[in-house]
Amino acid sequence: MRMAILPEPPYYMVSFTSQRTAVDDGYGEIGYAMTELASQQPGYLGFESARGADGFGILISFWKDEDSIRAWKAAVDHLEAQRRGRQDWYSKYEVRVALVQRAYGFDSGSR
Repeated sequence: MRMAILPEPPYYMVSFTSQRTAVDDGYGEIGYAMTELASQQPGYLGFESARGADGFGILISFWKDEDSIRAWKAAVDHLEAQRRGRQDWYSKYEVRVALVQRAYGFDSGSR
């Protein structure tokens, strides 16, 4: 995984933190398909994710505006993935939407 390359703020981020169950049944394939589908949505800017050995994960997606986020949430295939997540893959999750007003960082390779 790599860090997303993003435009200058403002933009929005959606944080999806989750705890996985032991059920795998298609999780990887659906996750890959959702990543591909999201990247084709108007207003999509990128994503970053990590998952620990204990099943705790964080996925942050970045979007141009709130309308783009709402459209992604309502996409038919995404709705089915959400249903499967609640039914099979997650014991718990939280979604948080935030406006990014400032962003800065460090890159030792850019010296």
